[in-house]
Amino acid sequence: METNRQPNALIHCSSPYLLQHAYNPVDWLPWSEDALSKAQQENKLIIVSIGYSTCHWCHVMERESFEDEEIATVMNKNFICIKVDREERPDLDKIYMDAVQLMTGRGGWPLNCVLLPDGRPIYGGTYFHKEQWRSILLHIANLYRNDAEKCLTYAQELTEGLLKMESLRNDTTVSKMESTDWQQLFLNWSVNFDTTDGGNNRSPKFPMPNNYDWMLDFYLLHQHPYAGEHLQLTLNKMLHGGIYDQLGGGFCRYSTDMEWKVPHFEKMLYDNAQLLSLYAKSYSIFRNEKYKETIEGIFTFLNNELKSDSNLYYAALDADTEGVEGKFYTWTLNELQSILTEQEYLVAKDYFHFDEKGYWEDEVYIPLRNENALTICEKLNLSAIDLNSIIHQIKNKLFTERNKRVRPGLDHKKIACWNGLLLKGFSDAFMSTNEDNYYQASIHLADSIIQHLIEDNKVIHSVVDADLIKSSVQHREGFLDDYASIIEGLIAVYQITFDEKYLMQAKSLCETAIHQFSAEGSPLFYFTSATAEKLIKRSMELQDNVIPSSNAMMAMNLYLLSRYFDDATYLNHAEQMIALMQKEISNALPWYCKWAQVKLYLENSKSELVVSGPDAQKWIHAIQQHFKPNLIFAIASENSILPLCKNRFNPKETVGYYCENNNCSLPITDFESLSLVFN
Repeated sequence: METNRQPNALIHCSSPYLLQHAYNPVDWLPWSEDALSKAQQENKLIIVSIGYSTCHWCHVMERESFEDEEIATVMNKNFICIKVDREERPDLDKIYMDAVQLMTGRGGWPLNCVLLPDGRPIYGGTYFHKEQWRSILLHIANLYRNDAEKCLTYAQELTEGLLKMESLRNDTTVSKMESTDWQQLFLNWSVNFDTTDGGNNRSPKFPMPNNYDWMLDFYLLHQHPYAGEHLQLTLNKMLHGGIYDQLGGGFCRYSTDMEWKVPHFEKMLYDNAQLLSLYAKSYSIFRNEKYKETIEGIFTFLNNELKSDSNLYYAALDADTEGVEGKFYTWTLNELQSILTEQEYLVAKDYFHFDEKGYWEDEVYIPLRNENALTICEKLNLSAIDLNSIIHQIKNKLFTERNKRVRPGLDHKKIACWNGLLLKGFSDAFMSTNEDNYYQASIHLADSIIQHLIEDNKVIHSVVDADLIKSSVQHREGFLDDYASIIEGLIAVYQITFDEKYLMQAKSLCETAIHQFSAEGSPLFYFTSATAEKLIKRSMELQDNVIPSSNAMMAMNLYLLSRYFDDATYLNHAEQMIALMQKEISNALPWYCKWAQVKLYLENSKSELVVSGPDAQKWIHAIQQHFKPNLIFAIASENSILPLCKNRFNPKETVGYYCENNNCSLPITDFESLSLVFN
């Protein structure tokens, strides 16, 4: 890109994605009332182009079209051009993604939509190559000049279709939950499993942590061995694949193939936060040491690469370096031979598959991990101890050398929802390992979220470093997923610290969410606050994606808070939400796994463990190392306000109270007897 160009209006934005386009010859504007007014005053169509900083094909379209002077001239002459960071404005992204999916049957990023001056869409798609983009723009501009009525008619029809998608879900014939044949639903899903490499039998392969979170609960609550087998197969294949950074830890966004080998190399906070939680809970059940190593690897990556000075975590790392996808993470054999000793090179070729299996393209290899270290020991006549020592040396050398390279770009937004997911991930990591570093990370992140992302009991959607310095910054209020994720994270932090301030903060935010996001006549919630900018529709997020549905997360929060505070209103609310969604759960389980998890909990035995006394935390932390779904924990302290803890405070001796479906055992005064309850 030329460096002597004058910047466009995006130069004043804080979003890394918008700043990437600040020197395009396109006269980009950020989304604002001024931009929309300009379109109406000049009677011009709007191009709204949506992407995110680590999106590979967004970069490609920018290089091909948005940096091209001829294309920019066409865009500037005929349109008002608006750039949107989907991570800053998921509300806009959802509206125009829905529109493009209605028009084309598919979606993705970059997302490019042509709108009337009032914001209603008339055309859209994803990636367009240069000549295709130029031809489309000229055709639409000509159509609007010569037959505007046709554009208006189509916009009206499309907008009506969008509004129907968001019709309030309040079927009065559904008043209660029906029982679910979970075995049959799992069987229906399992026909699509990849029985060789895990996951689903298609490519590209996305980790989809919420799918496997439900699968773990189903395996444990319904004693279904195949669910446990497929879960472990998937976790094992992922951690051995190229989707996992074998040197620096952490997972990439997705794999382009069936074998988890060739990833799109961007690393997102939300993936790693949820996978940290998934591997932690799976380690607590299966005690596979590779899962524990993966927990440690994700944790190391997060703290080395994404942690900010404020203890909040940044959004993502780019896939590209110097315009080349994956350049930071891949190796040539010549590089390896120049760095490693002869013995290390021989071990590295086998252990990291710098061979035919790990070959990618253009003499470049992706580090994988050999699933059977014993074969390497036999082949090279090494003991297991010697092999581990050599692998450690190899990793250190390659990691040190890699850090000399130009680093991938960092998206320095700190997004509330994604930090909330990580809060739960840290808490689950502590529960499964009882290691203090995860405990401390949970507390530091929880306190930073409360300090920097909650203001007047409202969640702030995102901040950048400069925002934390400037007190005058106007923050955008959070969306439903921001509230839901942070509430769930705070509940999780309570369950390891037993500091009731976290639980009270969660309840307080839940009340704000009910007040600000409730849909009249329905138990479900809108994605945007009642005080948010008015758009062409008010969206409602119901289907899980990589991040679970914000409505489903709220249903889980209401359920958990109902148990802690003995609140029948919360419980009834959660049950009404699930009742409305049970058809979707039955018809498309993989896309409604968070909903299914809540329904599983509502249908199965509910248990609670309350402990009081000098060793209360020690006892609970030991029990927590063996994950059990639908079990909640509390400590009865002297000043506890929780109904669960009433009349259970005992300062002199440690006493456990175990209850299941409102039936409580006698007080248990020795840990061995208590632990038998959970074996």
